[in-house]
Amino acid sequence: MEVNGSPEPCEGTADTGEVSVKGLTQSWMKWSSDHQEYQKHNPFSNNKAPAVQLQRGQQGYGRPPEGSKTEQRGQDAHLHVSKEVQELCQVIREIGKRQEDGRPAVQFGALFERYVSVSNKVVGVLLRARRQGLVHFEGEMLWQGRDDQVLISLLQ
Repeated sequence: MEVNGSPEPCEGTADTGEVSVKGLTQSWMKWSSDHQEYQKHNPFSNNKAPAVQLQRGQQGYGRPPEGSKTEQRGQDAHLHVSKEVQELCQVIREIGKRQEDGRPAVQFGALFERYVSVSNKVVGVLLRARRQGLVHFEGEMLWQGRDDQVLISLLQ
């Protein structure tokens, strides 16, 4: 039955609200324009107009956009690796023997046996620690078995 010129709502629609064609159209148009804008920056889209790309030397080149999930994942990974480097230095302090200069040092074989229970990335963490100036050892790479006698000294 009609009241004041408007149709009576169907049974069950009074509580759920009504969806209008105009509302659906507006939602679709918003999604479409957002998607087109996203595709402009997507390097894998078939968009004819290439996205603006930073050139080497420009600020932000080689970096994820600020505030992005990629940036956050990179920061989290950096913190994780830094913790592993600090753990490695702590293990060297604990099992290393003091040298004449007062700094602790340990042979790679002993360090490998002890630290492998903490992490299976001993050599990678050692290389990272050396790049940060925290440890010193001879050679470019350390191999289990072959380099067990190489001395690793803590610099800090």
